[in-house]
Amino acid sequence: MANLEWLIRMKNALDYMESKMTEPLRIEEVAAVAYVSPFHFQRMFSMLTGVTVADYIRKRRLTLAAQELAISNIRVLDVALKYGYDSPESFAKAFRKAHGLTPSAAREPGVQLKAFPRLSFHLSLKGDQEMDYKIVNKEAFTVIGKSMEVTCKDGENFRRIPQFWDECNEDGTSDKLIEFGLREEWLGICMNMNMETEMLSYWIGVEADAATDPQGYETAVVPAASWAVFKSEGALPDAIQGVWQRIFQEWFPGTGYEHTGGPEFELYPPGDTSAEDYVCEIWIPVMKK
Repeated sequence: MANLEWLIRMKNALDYMESKMTEPLRIEEVAAVAYVSPFHFQRMFSMLTGVTVADYIRKRRLTLAAQELAISNIRVLDVALKYGYDSPESFAKAFRKAHGLTPSAAREPGVQLKAFPRLSFHLSLKGDQEMDYKIVNKEAFTVIGKSMEVTCKDGENFRRIPQFWDECNEDGTSDKLIEFGLREEWLGICMNMNMETEMLSYWIGVEADAATDPQGYETAVVPAASWAVFKSEGALPDAIQGVWQRIFQEWFPGTGYEHTGGPEFELYPPGDTSAEDYVCEIWIPVMKK
């Protein structure tokens, strides 16, 4: 998909979401406007904007609801129902979290309300640096590791996952896991990504033989896939975060590939992760559209 065509499709999807703020909205309908799969649209959206689709819709609805309360005499119950809340209580809870006050207080003169602006996408033609990648077909493999459930809501995953790594490095988990590995490299894996519930399982683990005794650690199987593999060179986390950005800003829009919705992972060899020459990889399961 050419970058300009992709930009137009994403703009159309945003326009569609905005037109449905007071109606039930299914992600399948939004993704269809962008001509991509629901998972790929949601993953693209969250990586490009820093918020999930569900988070964006929730915050936009609460912004519009606050504006209505501030300029009209419409009942709080009617506003709650209009923007998809089943009861005044659930609406008030969400409203208080977003604005720091109750819906009724939003009517008071001079009150400060928070506005989450409508997003827009802009085309950035860089082309100053080629993006090297390789496609690797890999059979299903076993992982031994430690996992946690984390929400993507309000960017909690970006805060919690680095803490999880620190915990595993400090308590000896990382060193113990490497003893199980077929190779001396760690994997940071996002599994069971559900963009609608805004939850995922995050694993710190190693690729291991299926017959290996996990000795109390967890095991999982990563399914066979075609993987797009990207190299990151530089100190963590800045270098690898920059590669993730380029994958979703430049590579996906400029190629005929889509994310399959399966697990994705980062591969970390031993070494000084703060060094400017530290090399690691990003593996994303892809399919040709």
